[in-house]
Amino acid sequence: MADQTLGSTGSWLKRITKSMAGEPRDVGELIEALRDASDRGLLGGDALVMLEGVLSVADMQVRDIMVPRSQIVFVERDEAADKLLARVVESGHSRFPVIGGDRDQILGILLAKDLLRLHAAGEEPFEMREFMRPAIFVPESKRLNVLLKEFRRSRNHIAIVVDEYGGVSGLVTIEDVIEQIVGEIDDEHDTEDDQMIRREGPREFTVSALAPIADFNKYFRTDFSDEQYDTIGGLVMQEFGRLPRRGETIHVHKYEFRILRADRRRIDSLRVFAPQDIEPAAADESGA
Repeated sequence: MADQTLGSTGSWLKRITKSMAGEPRDVGELIEALRDASDRGLLGGDALVMLEGVLSVADMQVRDIMVPRSQIVFVERDEAADKLLARVVESGHSRFPVIGGDRDQILGILLAKDLLRLHAAGEEPFEMREFMRPAIFVPESKRLNVLLKEFRRSRNHIAIVVDEYGGVSGLVTIEDVIEQIVGEIDDEHDTEDDQMIRREGPREFTVSALAPIADFNKYFRTDFSDEQYDTIGGLVMQEFGRLPRRGETIHVHKYEFRILRADRRRIDSLRVFAPQDIEPAAADESGA
């Protein structure tokens, strides 16, 4: 079976090679040749996206995709159990850096699934040291393809990113790296396609970047212009003047927009913080 698979792959690559006018001289020409092969039906659209992702990962560094330090949800080593559980549930994350005296002192990683033991323990005291996993540290400059190999070899799913002085500058997960290859991986905390705007708190909302500006205006009683862009993601990107990275924030009028998910091509979702003195018009209505 393995020989048959390799044979099929070889034939597929030969077909692409024959379709090229000449040997590509650089990565840019190789990508153009792959796109040409896709246009001619020799390569599927999904396969093209992944191949482009593989080629780009080799040139990207951890700093290009990391979650910045300001957006990390930390848990404290001596935090009370009830507060710890509330923080984990509210964030929706599965892994948390554990800090001691300051946020540059990462003691380990706490997995949300390990807290099931805390719930089952009842009144027994909770000892964070019993649950912590070792933390892995990587420099901002590490190449993503190298990091992916290390993740696979060590079976770790998260790494703490440090700057040249040893300070914590962010974190990166294996999912972040894989998404650069296969595109966005949706999970249960992402906004559903049929729910463009979802309330997360009194002033906090998760908004799909594809939400029409007209719907956003109706929901929040705003008057953002839709003359240049149709979607809220397009408006936010216009305000940045570039494609922003995950974790970046910008204020437009009285609203704060934080990039929740984005890849090298587009914004996927946003966290929107409304002003305290503005109550969204349709916050409890669905179909926005």
